[in-house]
Amino acid sequence: MSSKICRIVGAGEFENFSCNKSDLIIAADGGYDHLKKINVKPNILLGDFDSIKSIPGNEQKKIKFDTQKDFTDLYAAIQIGIKSNCKIFHIYGALGKRFDHSLANIQLLAYLSQNKFRAFLHHKKKLITAITNTKISFGENKTGIISIFSYTNKSYGVDIINLKYELKNAVLSNTFPLGISNEFINKKSFVSVKKGTLIIIF
Repeated sequence: MSSKICRIVGAGEFENFSCNKSDLIIAADGGYDHLKKINVKPNILLGDFDSIKSIPGNEQKKIKFDTQKDFTDLYAAIQIGIKSNCKIFHIYGALGKRFDHSLANIQLLAYLSQNKFRAFLHHKKKLITAITNTKISFGENKTGIISIFSYTNKSYGVDIINLKYELKNAVLSNTFPLGISNEFINKKSFVSVKKGTLIIIF
């Protein structure tokens, strides 16, 4: 049985949005404008509506927040996804416009990972994900650059196998970028961590 997928669209930059009828689609504020351009109607539109160009009428389910709040629109969308029993999150338009928002959204990746959800940030031709006390595998057809960072103070038992630069049972810290600019080499590969959270960009 496949896990339910939540797709959240923000106001930032992304390419190649796709979805299935069974997916929960949430537009976070200005993300509604992106979906409108490609004729995709979200299940829910939420936010303080400070970045949206045209607010739809009553035909669209909307949740409006006060501008002054202690959480981001993306965090609110994630909470709705969790309450809707989604296990996998694909997040679009969450990077690129403001560095502080980008960093906050990477924090949300770690939050989801540490709570046993799978999540991916989509940005043009890049994906960013997080893993906690587990493993991520890649097929032999994967190409390009991959970078691995410790999000926790230290990540223990890190294995990087069948990439250009390998590590076995290593300790990565969040103050030294040892895992930057690795490369796929046309082999089935994986990255794993026994204890800690890794941010992976590929």
